[in-house]
Amino acid sequence: MDFTDKHVVLTGAGKGIGRATALMLARRGARVTALSRSAADLEDLRSEIGCIPIAVDLADPEATRAAAIRALPADYLINCAGTTELESFLDLKVENFDLLLAVNARAPMIVSQEYARERIASGRKGAIVNVSSVSSFIGFADHAAYCASKGALDAMSRVMANELGRQGIRVNCVNPTVTLTPMALKAWSDPAKSSGMLSRIPLGRFAEPDEVAEVILFLLSDEASMLHGLAMPVDGGFMVN
Repeated sequence: MDFTDKHVVLTGAGKGIGRATALMLARRGARVTALSRSAADLEDLRSEIGCIPIAVDLADPEATRAAAIRALPADYLINCAGTTELESFLDLKVENFDLLLAVNARAPMIVSQEYARERIASGRKGAIVNVSSVSSFIGFADHAAYCASKGALDAMSRVMANELGRQGIRVNCVNPTVTLTPMALKAWSDPAKSSGMLSRIPLGRFAEPDEVAEVILFLLSDEASMLHGLAMPVDGGFMVN
């Protein structure tokens, strides 16, 4: 998968899957515009791969739209930014529910709108990969807001695929199992919790960020030219168990 001379906009590039994806894109020739809330993370990434850094709080819709417009034009878009809060359903706070919907679903909508508008106006094809989660399929305890936000992302992506595909823009989701990122360690550090999850994964382990990044790049690439509207588990077989 060669991305030489391609420009990729990547949200959530500062940590975890996003950072792994940015590094992999750079190794394969891409020019990366990296969006993240943390200016320090972006500066670290810029020093390593020479990306174009844009610090933005994706919970702010106006700032998100301005950042997206600033990042364009681009050949491809990856919506990888995400956040989580762990609360039981009965204890779930409205403000946390709203935050997760804002970052995990509304921000991808805004960035994708601006990306797609620019591609359509210029008469060029494109591809979007939205990084979702197996949490869009499964009702994990203490993840009500997170599951809802990722379910919303998957549902919106199906509509995007239906509408934008007719304009030459492919849209797919990647749905990883627990991936060994700082956010996942926060959510799954308790062995009593993680052992139950691991027991349902036939391959017997959680994913590494690079393993998810490989699938993201494949779906973005011309090699996946007939793949469209997918929600693709990257889960070690979790969904078949």
